[in-house]
Amino acid sequence: MNSFLYVLTVLIWGSTWIAIKWQLGVVPAPVSIAFRFWIAAVVLLLILAVLRKPVRPPRAAWRYLLAQGAALFCCNFLCFYYASQWVPSGLVAVVFSTAPLWNSINGRLFLGRTIQPQVIVGALLGLTGIVMLFLPQMSGHWGEATMLQGLGLALLGTLFFSTGNLLSSKMQSLGLTPWLTNTWAMFFGAAILTVIGLLLGLPFVIDPSPRYIGSLLYLAIPGSVIGFTAYLLLVGRLGPEKAAYCTVLFPVVALTISTFYEGYQWSLLAFAGLACVLGGNLLAFLPVRQRRPAAA
Repeated sequence: MNSFLYVLTVLIWGSTWIAIKWQLGVVPAPVSIAFRFWIAAVVLLLILAVLRKPVRPPRAAWRYLLAQGAALFCCNFLCFYYASQWVPSGLVAVVFSTAPLWNSINGRLFLGRTIQPQVIVGALLGLTGIVMLFLPQMSGHWGEATMLQGLGLALLGTLFFSTGNLLSSKMQSLGLTPWLTNTWAMFFGAAILTVIGLLLGLPFVIDPSPRYIGSLLYLAIPGSVIGFTAYLLLVGRLGPEKAAYCTVLFPVVALTISTFYEGYQWSLLAFAGLACVLGGNLLAFLPVRQRRPAAA
């Protein structure tokens, strides 16, 4: 079951980056994200009703649901949607693949978990790989702040994603399923985005083009309902650090799609950078060998 959830998450989320790119244009990003999670939350609520599952969380969970909605289904996606305006979607996925490292760091800061030395080495290797991947893209654009802004937003979005992971892990330890928590957290995220859009005076319009409608439905149902539920089930089964292994493979899927649809140009430096990112993440989460006790 874990393998099925793992492969499902990689294939769905590895392909959502180009769909996010296709959302940009006529509809403001906060409005597109709000539409996405209103649809996803309603679908999840209908699923719970059909399966006759509880739909009301306990009182102790509401604060975690609000925090998860703000972090995972609002701030996280605002960062990635705006980053995708300036950075190819495949490279945004590469930055996102550092999520396991941030999960370990946050686990240390907030849960007191020990960080192994190999995690630090893996983090440095992964960050080196990101620089190598971005160097060809930055060629001729060093005077433009937009590329660096895109990189910074992608990193910030990954931190929000990691925070949402820890909140989901906490709620699953209370006995709540991702089906229930995702429903309400997505409602909260969509509500926050709607309020932001209204306060900013953004137009709540729909782009009728097949590309926009198709990408919206893909992001709402496979990308959110199925993808987030599968991933957060892995978080409950394996823990945030091991579940985030699947983000290591996202760049492979995303950069392949970006090559065909965005004209991403590969180079030897880019291949080496991708290898460093993948290697750094894998190194950080290899099982730690236990030392045998010395013989008496």
